Amino acid sequence: MSVPAFSDIAKPSNDLLNKDFYHTTATNIEVKSKAPNGVTFNVRGKSAHEGSTSGNIEAKYFDAPSGLTLTQAWTTANVLDTKVELEDKIAKGLRAEVLTNFLPNSQKFGAKLNLYFKQPNFHGRAFVDVLRGPTANIDAVIGHEGFLLGAEAGFDVQKAAITRYSAGIGYAMPEYSAALTAANSLSVFSASYYHKVNSEVEAGARATWDSKSSNNVGLEVASKYRIDPASFAKAKVNDRGIAALAYNIRLRPGVTVGLGLSLDTQNLNEAAHKVGTSFTFEG
Repeated sequence: MSVPAFSDIAKPSNDLLNKDFYHTTATNIEVKSKAPNGVTFNVRGKSAHEGSTSGNIEAKYFDAPSGLTLTQAWTTANVLDTKVELEDKIAKGLRAEVLTNFLPNSQKFGAKLNLYFKQPNFHGRAFVDVLRGPTANIDAVIGHEGFLLGAEAGFDVQKAAITRYSAGIGYAMPEYSAALTAANSLSVFSASYYHKVNSEVEAGARATWDSKSSNNVGLEVASKYRIDPASFAKAKVNDRGIAALAYNIRLRPGVTVGLGLSLDTQNLNEAAHKVGTSFTFEG
């Protein structure tokens, strides 16, 4: 298995616990298409349970001879985002990204430089905010025979000071993985576990303790069941009694629907429950 990025040391359990639960938004719509010249378009819209509806339109083009990828997006908040990527051209395993954002109303401009370097037993990243600070976030993971060891640090260049740091260890195999991380300057501790029981069933759990805010340990448990090649169901529950259910089905090639429900099992008579839907169209 390849070495993951630092933020992905616990990816299998995090995906099981967080992805494809549709109750977090009232409605989510995504439309993907590809033009004959290779330009891909992605339009997203999201209706929150509280607050305004948001969305964005994105276009992406890859130029094979030069290796450049250009992505441009325009959001309903009137933000223009541009990303230019270059992979494996400067050095083998190195991907460089330049990201800019522009707010026409306020005339504010932002620029970031991201670097990703990946080798068989190493994965390193650097994220530099060029105009604010500047600041830099750097992380690295080394791996050997499934064992992972990683660390992360934030640095304020102007103040010449480390602003935050994190560390993590893990063990990852195709059928199961486990990870222990210490984030927010080693103040938030998380232990997670993922197990692919068989081709149909997955299970996982995560325990979290914030040493600065509480003595209690938060616990989440989740499972996924693949009903058939076109559909699956998920369920999870946490220590506060919040239970979530999700169902995903591919109605036909290019059309996927997701349904989600969240229940406060300790307050079933109150209006704290949430229902959400997701529609994805690909052409």
